[in-house]
Amino acid sequence: MLNRRFPIGALALSACAVLLAACSPSSEESVPPSSAEVDAGEVNIYSARQEVLIKPLLDRFSEQTGIQVNLVAGRADELMQRLQAEGRNTRADVLLTVDAGNLHRATEAGFFQSIDSAVLQASVPEAYRDAEGRWFGLSMRARPIMYAKERVDPTSLANYADLVEPEWQGRICIRSSSNVYNQSMVAAMIAHDGVEATQQWVNGVVANFARPPQGGDRDQIRAVAAGQCDVALANTYYLGAMLAAGEGADYEVARQIGIVWADQDGHGTHVNISGAGVTVHARNRDNAIRLLEFLVSDEAQQWYAEANQEYPVKPGVEASEILRGFGEFKADAISLGGIGEHYPEAVRVMDRAGWR
Repeated sequence: MLNRRFPIGALALSACAVLLAACSPSSEESVPPSSAEVDAGEVNIYSARQEVLIKPLLDRFSEQTGIQVNLVAGRADELMQRLQAEGRNTRADVLLTVDAGNLHRATEAGFFQSIDSAVLQASVPEAYRDAEGRWFGLSMRARPIMYAKERVDPTSLANYADLVEPEWQGRICIRSSSNVYNQSMVAAMIAHDGVEATQQWVNGVVANFARPPQGGDRDQIRAVAAGQCDVALANTYYLGAMLAAGEGADYEVARQIGIVWADQDGHGTHVNISGAGVTVHARNRDNAIRLLEFLVSDEAQQWYAEANQEYPVKPGVEASEILRGFGEFKADAISLGGIGEHYPEAVRVMDRAGWR
């Protein structure tokens, strides 16, 4: 269970920076020893996260360890293409990306090596890490049903299955089937319920689209607020980030949106992760492992939760005030490492339904 309550205010990113600087991690959770006690060295990370949302953590890691972190930021596809082209000559020690789908693709491509870290195993629940230690979740986001507060009675929605009902015809917004977030959700449904039942659900949802899929998750939220549709499926951190702005057009949009935590009497609401692994050709393997261990420390988890409005993957670390405001929910406990085999069928299911 995750504890949330609706926010009265929003935390700014600058405040998160102050929080990180002020944190003084315990000896069990920091990355010892100090810079004066180590051979500084370096570690190279390819990151699909925006630089502003990862570099402060990397700088903090360097302050604690003396290890220089060299960051290459880009889109997940671009970074994986680069790793493929570089082969054993790559300088990347760590690949960090979003969504279990991308982590599965990287694993299938042979980009990761298995590592054995007691810290990572203790900090990251089994559902959010690879069974063979090739990647580990670092933060979590949920994909609930979002609705227009002024036009939708939330008691009329309890499950994802409700979205296929005739009353929602012409009222659903969602992004393209090419988006890995949607592929992961459908893959998880296949793992739970099988191809036939998932096909029926996807067919029903597509029949109720308000418009052809377009844009990103923020665009679906804006479309709900604008009355182009009444409900949408979108990741929580987008809504959280819009609320965190504290003012402006997107903030006003987000205030009009409510959340239904779907399937609370069943599997639970679909969740996914950002995650990272040590590359197979890492030249700085030990430093890479230390970096991953730092990223699941209480300090790093707390900062990232505030900065990006994602749920900490490490149990016991509190989510941001904004996310707490969304309320408690039961997350789907399916192993994200185990749904990888269902991605090809998930794409075929969506294609057959005409989800473009």
